Amino acid sequence: MNAKPMPPIRQLYLHIPFCHRICPYCSFYKHLPGETDQAAFLQSIVKEAEQARKLWRDRLALETIYWGGGTPSLLSVRALESFLPALRTALGNPKPLEWTVEMNPVTLTAAKLEMFRQHGVTRASLGVQAWDSGTLQTLGRDHSPAEAEEAYGMLRAAQFPKVSMDLMFSVPGQSLEAWCGSLEKTIALQPDHISCYNLTYEEDTAYFERFQKGEYTRDEHVDEAFFSEAMDRLRSDGYAQYEISNYAREGSESLHNRGYWRGEDYLGLGPSAVSTIDRVRLKNVSNTAAYVRCVRSEESPTMEAEHLTADQWRCERLALELRTARGVDVQWLAGLEKQVEELFSEGLAEMQEGRLCLTQRGKMVADSVIAHLWS
Repeated sequence: MNAKPMPPIRQLYLHIPFCHRICPYCSFYKHLPGETDQAAFLQSIVKEAEQARKLWRDRLALETIYWGGGTPSLLSVRALESFLPALRTALGNPKPLEWTVEMNPVTLTAAKLEMFRQHGVTRASLGVQAWDSGTLQTLGRDHSPAEAEEAYGMLRAAQFPKVSMDLMFSVPGQSLEAWCGSLEKTIALQPDHISCYNLTYEEDTAYFERFQKGEYTRDEHVDEAFFSEAMDRLRSDGYAQYEISNYAREGSESLHNRGYWRGEDYLGLGPSAVSTIDRVRLKNVSNTAAYVRCVRSEESPTMEAEHLTADQWRCERLALELRTARGVDVQWLAGLEKQVEELFSEGLAEMQEGRLCLTQRGKMVADSVIAHLWS
């Protein structure tokens, strides 16, 4: 009897940890370039890619590539000139349907964008966050509204097929008026995709320390007011809310993130990068120097390996798929009939073609809904 073929690995995440400035709200692994030998770091990424290709062989069939950070667009044209072709070769010259790079407005040049486009990058994710100077200053961002608009114009001039913008709401001191202004400005520019994130206070950040001290507070009613404005304004201008924090014109949804939400296998490269393959979650060491040493020494940079249990996997499917407009398949709801009925009676969820989906009211309290299902 023939063994069942293993599913292909269609997604790749690549982590670039360098930042010009450390934003006080960001909990991702990142650091100033400092004394880091960037050439050695990029060579290590290429070498890890080669190792991954040998390890996974025919299963590596990349359809999406995503560069996050950190600030991937901080890399120089000179660095990209050698790194991009070397990475493609190491990965077997894939032709992904989507290749996304996160970009900071002050790091962009016409030459750099041309380099990205020549090597197949199809999607730019621009970290705007806000369109008023006060909110940008509170967030510790290093760009002005004018610089963000100039960067957006450069991306359009470089003819990126898809351009996405990130915005953030419920920032300390941010007024509802300022948030509405950011939404209006973004809509006027007409990006293909918009992400609107509710600020959260993550551990190991300066914001979390201030939150613990009581300097910053959270107000669910304020969060809901900001969230409601985003949903209403973006929907009225033709942006479909295909996931709680993400809105897109038709055909402009993130294929890479969609794969995450659906539980597809993915490979992560770089310091702190995570892979999930065959329900085993692997995490690389969160230290750039240690990462480079491991890869150069032919050692695995993996520092953690967790075999996800059936219950853990089910919990993830509920938590991630329920955030999407598609909802969660009923197969994951067995034994939760009582909790589901309670959601129906409170107007927080509904069934659509055999899938449980959140109503607009349910989206406002999605975390509580998910906790209720798993209680």
